[in-house]
Amino acid sequence: MKWRITKKKAGRFLKRTGIGIVILVILFFLLNWIFPLPAPPEYSTIITDNKGEVVNAFLTKDEKWRMKTELDEISPLLRKTIIAKEDKYFYSHPGINFIAIGRAFINNITRMKRTSGASTITMQVARAMEPRKRNLGSKMIEAFRALQLELKYSKDEILQLYLNLVPYGGNIEGVKSASQLYFKKNPDHLSLAEITALSIIPNRPSSLVVGKNNDRIIEERNKWLRRFAEEKVFTKKEIEDALNEPLIATRGTVPHYIPHLSYKLKKHGGTTINTNIDLNTQLKTEKILEDYVRAQRLRNIKNAAIIIINNKTHQVITYAGSSDFKDTIDGGQVNGINAVRQPGSTLKPLLYGMCFDEGLLTPKTIITDVPVNYEGYTPENYDEKFNGYVTVAYALEHSLNIPAVKSLQQLGYEKLIQKLSLCNFKQIQKDRNKLGLSLILGGCGTTLEELTGLFSSFANNGVYVSPSYTQTDTAGRKVNVLTPAACFMLNEILSKVDRPDFPVNWQATEHMPKIAWKTGTSYGRKDAWSIGHNKNFTVGVWAGNFSGTGVPDLSGANVATPLLFKIFNTIDYDSDAEWFTQPDDCDTRQVCSETGLIPAESCTNKVLDYFIPLISSSKVCNNLQEILISADEKISYCKSCAPPNGYKKKLFKIVEPEMQAYFSENNVKFEKIPPHNPDCELIFKGSAPQITSPSNGTEYLISKKNPEPLQLICKTANDVSKVYWYINNKFYKTSSAGEKQFFTPEEGPVKISCTDDKGRNRDITIRVKFVNL
Repeated sequence: MKWRITKKKAGRFLKRTGIGIVILVILFFLLNWIFPLPAPPEYSTIITDNKGEVVNAFLTKDEKWRMKTELDEISPLLRKTIIAKEDKYFYSHPGINFIAIGRAFINNITRMKRTSGASTITMQVARAMEPRKRNLGSKMIEAFRALQLELKYSKDEILQLYLNLVPYGGNIEGVKSASQLYFKKNPDHLSLAEITALSIIPNRPSSLVVGKNNDRIIEERNKWLRRFAEEKVFTKKEIEDALNEPLIATRGTVPHYIPHLSYKLKKHGGTTINTNIDLNTQLKTEKILEDYVRAQRLRNIKNAAIIIINNKTHQVITYAGSSDFKDTIDGGQVNGINAVRQPGSTLKPLLYGMCFDEGLLTPKTIITDVPVNYEGYTPENYDEKFNGYVTVAYALEHSLNIPAVKSLQQLGYEKLIQKLSLCNFKQIQKDRNKLGLSLILGGCGTTLEELTGLFSSFANNGVYVSPSYTQTDTAGRKVNVLTPAACFMLNEILSKVDRPDFPVNWQATEHMPKIAWKTGTSYGRKDAWSIGHNKNFTVGVWAGNFSGTGVPDLSGANVATPLLFKIFNTIDYDSDAEWFTQPDDCDTRQVCSETGLIPAESCTNKVLDYFIPLISSSKVCNNLQEILISADEKISYCKSCAPPNGYKKKLFKIVEPEMQAYFSENNVKFEKIPPHNPDCELIFKGSAPQITSPSNGTEYLISKKNPEPLQLICKTANDVSKVYWYINNKFYKTSSAGEKQFFTPEEGPVKISCTDDKGRNRDITIRVKFVNL
């Protein structure tokens, strides 16, 4: 009977116990829902180089150095040491070690004082997340939070939280912050002696201060090392080595390398930002940059910036936004790599490359470098001179402006804008509706970062890949900018050293790197650019003043290019060991040297030229034209008016109207076609006179008191000797071809007509307004 009662009571007890457990579980989950765990703490932003070493870091909002230790930085030695000292049964208990609590309770009661604690690593994490006064109530909350932590995180994640929150005195929290500030290394590189020394500091952070109480820290460290030896946590040899290791640590400072890039990347958020920066190359470049700018200050040039891209990986390995970040006088904290500036002539290679791909030009194509007027836009060359007939290669080597504007007019500036937009030129994309022909001469906004990324595509068969700053940037934006053939032609042209933008101050004894490069100088001499590349690297250099102050001595050739050469000699001294080879889509052919077209039978001067099969123009040279002339060569005939006999045939070089004007102004003799038969009544087909002044569709403001006459200028075909001017359909004057005339217009719309002696006519309309000036 007693047995049955006992069994019944036992069943009732088990039932009540089970109900109690269920209630506790329900209560726990209810409290867990009502009082969720606090959000993880804010961590300091850490910037690392390509080897994972910390190169910069930032305080949290509460002014703490709380660097996040990643799971892969918790070495087996660190894990083993911390668990052996803080919580041997960490991987066995559910966040609360009830045996340790019982032992601590008995010890504290029998000795009438607190002799040992029972806090697990999980409970210490709970205390660090929500600091409170140490009492029984706080312990109960810690226990509850510990269960919540065990429910939400894995054991390794809880250990990671502990290592990230453990205090080390002052504003230092976490083992990574301590290892960086005290030992200048990452936690996975710490020795047993260093880990043990760090593990005892959180118990007494105010009395065990690294650098101040090192002897006391060594004493406490060695006590624990001997305890580890007794418990056989480590081998005898490991303990002996740790005991003999000195402690010479002191509180240092966090490194502050690559400051411009660090601030740039920090804005995008993230706890640990692993960059692709090669710190060795970065520091060498910064030293060269600092020394170079110091010398340039005598010329009132106070700032410069450099970016280096690895062409094979598309990674940015060096980023120096100024010569001295700490320079508060001349804006050292301005990021010159990210600043929007006028690019000067640096976009010309892309323009000519696109023209190659469109079949419009080849390197030996002849283009005229003479005055032009595009609806009032009259570009000039850098030296304010004109060169007449030049090849495209010459125009690019000498950075001539007028051939570039002509080429852009032929290509269409919308195509160039679209290509630049695809390559992430943000300011150009933003201003695309405002831009025109002047953009090829720097009439737009770009950054050094954008230009260097573009030039990197010339070293990668024309494929643009957006520069990669961090190791997580694996899917860079890819754009086919140019064909391999066009890139090869550009590289051949831009690698020539016999050109005017070769720096005059570059010593002949200095090593000349084998690179392709292009310079640029903005309007007002405010920006000097030089961007170069070989197969391995692309280097972008900007020099000038962040204040925007122009300097008479500032130019891409003489200021930016010497710095570019110095950088290449430092990072890739033997760059001429390998160079770009001619791709399959590029071939060579003979062309007429006077036009760059396929030679006709009459062409005697021929040169080799690169071209793209099935793309480049197959037009045959028509430089010479057979003309019927009188025996005395004073009159020319057409087939309609040629006499039955008494004439002969002669080849004449066709000279465009603009070149006729150029030859006349520069006293260059050329053979003109004799005047046409005056008795011929046929109106000829062909080019009508081109009126270059006034400009068609333009409004002219003329002073009422002192009206100045307007100039009449036209360009005619080679066979024209006289032109006839008409104002508002009334005859005004006869003049020789190319001769300048003047007239004073009436107010309002004015129609101007010009007819040549072949009956070909051109009309334009202007508007005149008289004002009080």
